[in-house]
Amino acid sequence: MPKESFLVNRIKSVGFAFKGAILLIRTEASIKIQVFIAIIMTAAGFYFDISHTEWILQIFAIAMVLGIEGMNTAVEKIADYIQPEFDVKIGFIKDISAGAVMLVSIASTIIGLIIYLPKIL
Repeated sequence: MPKESFLVNRIKSVGFAFKGAILLIRTEASIKIQVFIAIIMTAAGFYFDISHTEWILQIFAIAMVLGIEGMNTAVEKIADYIQPEFDVKIGFIKDISAGAVMLVSIASTIIGLIIYLPKIL
């Protein structure tokens, strides 16, 4: 079987990544909530006419939350696959992964407050 070209391989990789993002949004309640919040914050950005720098920070914050949440979901799914029964060590791993989501979410909330509180007040 001939080796696929670099371009074909990249196109397939993007397809797999897109499929993964859709699966994540369709199957995970926390991501659905975060996507909803991202849509609201994007609308707020247009409403308050935020600067280019504020857009960059907001997009980065949204991407970090969604990306880390995706990684957290992957860690949880792998952990559940490896050990379906309760296990203290697996619980520790899952708690650390959830903690990473929390830290990014807190930082993103602070970014949102820095951007929008002055505009609201």
